[in-house]
Amino acid sequence: MADQQAQDPVFQIQRVYLKDLSLEQPNSPAILLEQEQPTVDIQLGVDAQPVAEGIFEITVSATVQTKIGDKTVFLVEAKQAGIFEIRHLPEEQMGAILGIACPQIVYPYLRGNVADVIQRGGFPPVHLAEINFQAMYEQQQAQAAGQAAPTLAQ
Repeated sequence: MADQQAQDPVFQIQRVYLKDLSLEQPNSPAILLEQEQPTVDIQLGVDAQPVAEGIFEITVSATVQTKIGDKTVFLVEAKQAGIFEIRHLPEEQMGAILGIACPQIVYPYLRGNVADVIQRGGFPPVHLAEINFQAMYEQQQAQAAGQAAPTLAQ
């Protein structure tokens, strides 16, 4: 019975933490007097790194840049990370766990921290949209397969 328990799948959150956060307002205060609505550009990323045997760090990053014309109103760069213990899962499930399940747990913390720092910078909060990490993961897999296919044909 003890042998069976040793092989049971393990998926546990060890810790969720803010890894990096920066807010820049390079053109303040003059740009704050502009009446024009800024454009908002949001970039998201996911990274998974093994830390130790069965321990992984998953980082979800966001870059939020608002501009009026070619001048930056504010730029926020944030990385929210989580440490997860993942053991005894089939290898074919690991990609989805690291690319979908873990980011879904970390992302709400990132959303809250980004909205908070933007508001503390004196702006209305920018709320990052809900993300379908499964669709994002599948798109990355399709792109990776598309890039790999030509090299296989050669």
